[in-house]
Amino acid sequence: MAVSAPHTRQFEAFQTNLSYARRMVKTGGMLTPFRSPTIDIDDFYRAAWVQAVAAIDHWLHEEVLRRVAELTARDSPEMPPQLRRYELPLHRVEAVRRGEVDLSEAVVEHLREKLAVQALQHPGKISEVLKLVTERKVWYEAAGCINEHFFQGRTTFNEKTLRSRYLEITQRRNRIAHDADLVDGDLKKRRSIDANEVTDAIDWIERIALAIAHVLDGKK
Repeated sequence: MAVSAPHTRQFEAFQTNLSYARRMVKTGGMLTPFRSPTIDIDDFYRAAWVQAVAAIDHWLHEEVLRRVAELTARDSPEMPPQLRRYELPLHRVEAVRRGEVDLSEAVVEHLREKLAVQALQHPGKISEVLKLVTERKVWYEAAGCINEHFFQGRTTFNEKTLRSRYLEITQRRNRIAHDADLVDGDLKKRRSIDANEVTDAIDWIERIALAIAHVLDGKK
């Protein structure tokens, strides 16, 4: 990889989850010669697509929680304004006052509850959540990282085009998960999908996660 992967449990879990998606694609390819009316090989590709999006969604949740825990534990003066203004419900403030949990634990527990019902599959939502841990323009800088480190200046992605690429991937995931990947207006015909298309989506998810991690770590 042009950008080294972070040595964290959270990113290692992401890579493991992404490897599941790649194995689904490989399995689909191995079964292709044995196509039959009872096996839809394309479903392996659809499952891989959903798994890959779940992998980055899960990583973003866990990465934010990890960084919030670190920032609140040391009460850093570099704490982003969004986190410094973070509000806790009274019952958690009381738990801190009684010494049942420390402030960092209370913040992380409350944030975990809030994030549990949020899918981080829209670039705007991701930007909003990441403001808790950084003031950097994550999508803008991630686009620059991808241009420079992954494509050696051969691409000209900017914030808008990178967000659009990510959105294309997550929207296809939603069509698979919520609409059975059916063609609009048809209750039987599903959209075409193949191994190359899914592999490209998985590769992009990996690039985007690496680029975001690169930016969060303060690298240029």
